[in-house]
Amino acid sequence: MSRPTPPTYKTRNWPSYNEALKRRGSLTIWFDPEMSWEAAPTGRRGRQQSYSDAAIQTCLSMKVLFGMALRQTTGFVESLLQLVRVTGPSVHI
Repeated sequence: MSRPTPPTYKTRNWPSYNEALKRRGSLTIWFDPEMSWEAAPTGRRGRQQSYSDAAIQTCLSMKVLFGMALRQTTGFVESLLQLVRVTGPSVHI
């Protein structure tokens, strides 16, 4: 039994095809401007947390999503925060 031949597609609208290929590489990341990157004081003894749980979860989600090492993720998030001009401490997780 032979395999069926796969269909061949002819591209007829090259400008549209080019735009579709460009859109595949597009990346949009939204940061909530209301999100606090700094941790709220706990009132307990010992060293206080530097970052909020939401900030840590955001960074770790990007780490898993893009398959990066932790240091790469730190640099990636720092560069994203510089692009959106979020003021606050530098990211050191």
